[in-house]
Amino acid sequence: MSSDSSDTMMEKLRRTRSRSMQTTSQFGGRLPKQIQRALPIYAILVLFILIISNVDTLKSSTVSHAKRSTQKVLKGSTTANFPRKIWQTWKVDPLGFAERDLLSARTWTQLNPGHRYEVLTDNNDMYYVETHFGPDELDRPDIVEMYRSLKVQIIKADLLRYLIMYVEGGVYTDIDVEALKAVDTWIPDRYSVGDVDMVVSVEIDQPDFKDHPILGQKSQSFCQWTFMCKPRLPVMLALVDNILLWLNDVAAEQDVPISEIKLDFDEVISGTGPSAFTGAILKEMTSKTGDQVDWSTFHAMRESKLVGGFLVLTVEAFAAGQGHSDSGNHNARGALVKHHYHASEWPLLHPRFSHPIYGEVEKCNWEPECVRIWDENMAAYEKLSPEEKEQQIAIKKALDEHDALHAQMGAQKFDPNSLNMPQQNLNPIPQAAIPMPQPGFHPDGSPVRNLDGSIMRNLDGSLPVNPNAPPPPPPPAQKLEIKDLPAAKADPALPNQPQIQPAPEVKAKDTKAEEKNAPANLQVKPKGEIPLGASFEGGNNEDDKRHALQKGSNA
Repeated sequence: MSSDSSDTMMEKLRRTRSRSMQTTSQFGGRLPKQIQRALPIYAILVLFILIISNVDTLKSSTVSHAKRSTQKVLKGSTTANFPRKIWQTWKVDPLGFAERDLLSARTWTQLNPGHRYEVLTDNNDMYYVETHFGPDELDRPDIVEMYRSLKVQIIKADLLRYLIMYVEGGVYTDIDVEALKAVDTWIPDRYSVGDVDMVVSVEIDQPDFKDHPILGQKSQSFCQWTFMCKPRLPVMLALVDNILLWLNDVAAEQDVPISEIKLDFDEVISGTGPSAFTGAILKEMTSKTGDQVDWSTFHAMRESKLVGGFLVLTVEAFAAGQGHSDSGNHNARGALVKHHYHASEWPLLHPRFSHPIYGEVEKCNWEPECVRIWDENMAAYEKLSPEEKEQQIAIKKALDEHDALHAQMGAQKFDPNSLNMPQQNLNPIPQAAIPMPQPGFHPDGSPVRNLDGSIMRNLDGSLPVNPNAPPPPPPPAQKLEIKDLPAAKADPALPNQPQIQPAPEVKAKDTKAEEKNAPANLQVKPKGEIPLGASFEGGNNEDDKRHALQKGSNA
């Protein structure tokens, strides 16, 4: 113990002894001498206990402050920068990338040389989840067990990106997304990075379809194939918890374990995809701002908006070139990434709703007139009897089989190298011309009609065109009337014009009068008669004959 502490304790002892002496004098020796002798010892014990208690309190205060500091860092700081790290998930590591994936991945490292780049694969994703959500870190055995049990690959892919972004933060992007601009340009200069916790972009902005039975739930959504966030955001963990609850409900409804659940396209979209992603963000925005935030805040945006720490970029930022939602193209100034969609094969395992006659409404690509026709066809179909429905389906099936056969025959080519014989001995195989009806037409060339007698239209609403139909007959020839042309007149406005003289009137000769007045020795020969002494110098040439006749008549 230091000298200062000793002096302090001695001073306290003197004061205690002084008080005890005063007490003795005050009470006039009423206290026994044994108690009077023990008072200093009691005072020393009390002082010692106080010192020990203060030391424990000081240590406890220091530890509590350290814990609070650690927890504050784990929750993420609103003033910290975004982690300079780019994340992707795929089946294999970058050394095994196909060329198309490698080319896209290189754009991220080339445009962002100051960022780390990491890929989690199907071989190490489970280890990552066990490490960060196991007992040594976040201690979420429910997350670990759920991820281990899942067999639906697209659900695991969605869930994994959310887990990574909660733990690490940074940029997440799908394997088939190409970087167009550096990550450092994503946040406009008018915003402070400290005020931004997450950066997302509009993907689908079609609120007119929000009540559509199929398109409604995916008509308003943020893009989740690319986004950026800081670590330990509550919205990411809330999204993960929502997914776990949803998966447990699906398994209970289907009465199967998690590993055996079956999902269609729309269930994936609403459960873990853009719809689930968007719903969690809108809810967190509402919680942070204290006001109800819905999609109307982001409809038809012309510039980015910051709401409750979420920076929402326009649709062309992450989702340009879609052909809808006013998404523009990838040459636009605001386009930051380009999605190639070549890794989006999961709908083959989780198909969309496809009507047996009218197909998928998504093929309309949000074109209002196309969707309207699809809806009308669906409504008319539902009014048919079961027999009529079967008949319409049979017609559509026959047309599809014909189209497939036609396409197959057009794609087949004779390959001489496939036969084991010399090239020069091969003769082309004649192909018989098989009359094939065109889509939308019967074999006799007549159009396929609906039950109400109207012609069955194409999916885009246009009428089918039969290229094999005979050309229409030519229009009837019009009778031309030749009218006398008016005599030409000089234009007085034009100078130096020659005077146009009227043609002299030609009078017909009176042949009979000439014969009366002719001399007696002159014989008038009838027209066309060859005069005596005329000769044909040109032989049998018809022109020469006519010339001789003319000479004879002139003579």
